[in-house]
Amino acid sequence: MTITLGVIMDPINDIKFHKDSTLAMLQAASQRGWSLRYMEMSDLYIRDGMAMARMRPLQVFDNEQQWYELGEPEEAALHSLSVILMRKDPPFDMEYIYATYMLELAESRGSLVVNRPDSLRDANEKVFTTHFPQCTTPTLITRRADQLRSFVSEHREVIIKPLEGMGGASIFKVSSNDPNTSVVIETLTDYGCRYAMAQRFIPEITQGDKRILLIDGEPVPYALARIPASGELRGNLAAGGTGVGVELTERDRWICAQVAPKLREMGLIFVGIDVIGDYLTEINVTSPTCIRELNTLYGLDIAGQLMDAIEARLSSQ
Repeated sequence: MTITLGVIMDPINDIKFHKDSTLAMLQAASQRGWSLRYMEMSDLYIRDGMAMARMRPLQVFDNEQQWYELGEPEEAALHSLSVILMRKDPPFDMEYIYATYMLELAESRGSLVVNRPDSLRDANEKVFTTHFPQCTTPTLITRRADQLRSFVSEHREVIIKPLEGMGGASIFKVSSNDPNTSVVIETLTDYGCRYAMAQRFIPEITQGDKRILLIDGEPVPYALARIPASGELRGNLAAGGTGVGVELTERDRWICAQVAPKLREMGLIFVGIDVIGDYLTEINVTSPTCIRELNTLYGLDIAGQLMDAIEARLSSQ
């Protein structure tokens, strides 16, 4: 089978060579002899009911000085691609949603889209955790300030965060005697005009916010525990956290087993879940990372495993 893989991503010249998970995926596909096509969001369009794109042939290299080379652009139907990796980073805004509509048109004509476009829309990375209450700390999603204040009073220490965003942006910890609680609630809910999520604070954050990768529902046996910097409560690497490799615990594997059937059902082939202590906190479906860090720490080939799963899906179509 001749496989042509297209990728939709942020500008490839701006990525961080040592850390970028999308580059790891592209290298794994290239090693299998797959043909690569590169696209950015502005390259996608619909013409007379057909999803199209300006695509550029792509070669990737394991070279920090030159990790890619692009060929001349060509206009082609998206469904001419065997598989499409949707790896555009958030924000998850209306432009992102419009792109998923285009990807659905390609999917309806036979392309395998990773992850499935309708599921990208349905699985908000924070709200999606509410499908698995047995795995989460007490959680509230609301616009109402009175409900949020009551939740803080009940649980004493609480994390409040917006439903959108990435990298630990706009995450606040409040306590029952915190004079800033009202202004935090007003800011995050825009005075009752936006939903916010509140979760009981998990003190085990000091041991790290674990990113666990799942490929077609199967967890990679090691996670990257992102340890908060001194004076911080966020473990996100973008917020200054330090990544430390850890083996999955029995509880981690139990959480993965709870989540996996739903992921498979929804066509979410590559997912990163976040676990703090014993609790699931987020399910990342748009462009999960940490492949290269875990590969380096444990000699893994996570991107290769993903390409194997994709090839198996293509063979069964």
